[in-house]
Amino acid sequence: MAKKETSRGPEGSDNPFAPLLQLQEAGLGNIMGANAAWLESIGDMGAEVASFMAERIKEDVKTQHAIMHCKDVAEVQNIQTSFMRKAVEQYQAETGKLVQMGMTAFKTDDETSS
Repeated sequence: MAKKETSRGPEGSDNPFAPLLQLQEAGLGNIMGANAAWLESIGDMGAEVASFMAERIKEDVKTQHAIMHCKDVAEVQNIQTSFMRKAVEQYQAETGKLVQMGMTAFKTDDETSS
């Protein structure tokens, strides 16, 4: 029985990255490298969101604990007002941070070198 030969080169049909390599050779740059940097940035953003949510949960628990120890309604209102004010400030700051991280993730090499 004759052996069937398959192409295993960069442009071969068995190579799942062949289309990307062809585009790279056509002058579109290192697509796979850019993709890896983008994925790393997305991972950093995910870690940032997870960290932020952990801090917010700590604030929730702290606030619930303070409310449970209140002696009157005015104290509850003060705690809730403080909680909401701090939450809005933290969410605004976090949104700004994530927007900046997103803008950095989508910058091209030309933009980052200038």
